[in-house]
Amino acid sequence: MDTTNIAHINWADYFSDSNLVALIDTALLHNQELNIVQQEIAISQNEIRARKGEYLPFIGVAAAGDYEKTGRYTWRNGVEENINNVKDPELLESRSDFIFGATASWELDVWKKLRNAKAAAAEKYLAGIEGRHFLVTTLIAELAASYYELMMLDNLVEIVEKNVLLQQDALTVAREQKEAAKLTQLAVNRFEAQLLRTQNILNDLRQRITETENRINFLSGRFPSPIKRNSSAFFSLFPDTLQAGIPSQLLTNRPDIRRAEHDLAATRLEVKAARANFYPTFRITAQSGFQAFNPVYLVNPEALVFNLAGDLAAPLVNRNSIKASYYTANAKQVQAAYAYEQTVLQAHVDVVNELARLENTRKSVETKSQEVSLRTQSVAIAGSLFNSARADYVEVLFSQEEVLDARMELTEIQMQLIRAKINLYRALGGGWR
Repeated sequence: MDTTNIAHINWADYFSDSNLVALIDTALLHNQELNIVQQEIAISQNEIRARKGEYLPFIGVAAAGDYEKTGRYTWRNGVEENINNVKDPELLESRSDFIFGATASWELDVWKKLRNAKAAAAEKYLAGIEGRHFLVTTLIAELAASYYELMMLDNLVEIVEKNVLLQQDALTVAREQKEAAKLTQLAVNRFEAQLLRTQNILNDLRQRITETENRINFLSGRFPSPIKRNSSAFFSLFPDTLQAGIPSQLLTNRPDIRRAEHDLAATRLEVKAARANFYPTFRITAQSGFQAFNPVYLVNPEALVFNLAGDLAAPLVNRNSIKASYYTANAKQVQAAYAYEQTVLQAHVDVVNELARLENTRKSVETKSQEVSLRTQSVAIAGSLFNSARADYVEVLFSQEEVLDARMELTEIQMQLIRAKINLYRALGGGWR
């Protein structure tokens, strides 16, 4: 399998363990961070809707009414009475007005300021989607690594438990030889201390298992519960079918790179929108409806009123706020360009590192396996020689400690190999499809 195809493999096929697939399914539904990002995407979608509405006409319905009662001897009443020679003063002391109709306003997007703002919001929305894809990739990789680490810990526990039995047998033999005056209490104490040390390692491994299980439960968005797994298959995971090579599809598969591209495109559009603030704005307003001093007359055709107006406004003095917004938009565009370059560079570094780690760790597994085989033989040989009084007890102690360390190291190196394959899958942009 060439690395150029790894990123296109569905995560359920790449991680074929049914227990792990069930955990990932649960995490994709209930992981809190993923759900938070999903709501951020919904917010971005609403921002597009809001920006789109800004360059469309605003049409509304309005109704108003007012009633005014003034004093008989106010200045206004006195003036209007002299001018109009009104015989009924009551008409001057109170008046009412009612209006019902539609209003409309429309800013002509001559310089495409509003459309660019809407397009920028759309790019941010797409960036948010790619950000979610990147989070999905990271979540799946982290969950898989924790799951396989749990399997590794189970294997370490099994190794240590077998070594505990081996050391208990050695301690029993040491005590029998002490009774036969062939060994001193010093030798017995050293065998017993070695056994206690190994039992303490076992306790530490069990604590790590508990913490790893809870980490998996947290990523899955659920409370602590046992994790189902088949740890006996740990050393047969991910057969060596991956071939080295930098994939040409890297830039198209990495969600974080596409997110950086959309962020860069959004800042470019925001610069155009900010530049348009220096230009004049054109606005058309219109009103149409019925107006009368008595609501009864509102249905009369003669009560129809309407008006249409247009205005042009351009900033001339004190444009510091507009300049500041424009300079800020330019700085953000440059910042986004650097961020894009950094993301692309980091993507290539990730792939190169993981390919090198994969190759070197595979070699380490082979050499460490040979070492374990030799040290296992040494334990058997040392035990046989010790029982026949042809070897010192110190050689037995050392051989037991060395084989325990070698087996644990082999298990941990195998975990490093698995983690390298998981990280390579993530680095190539796999997991989000």
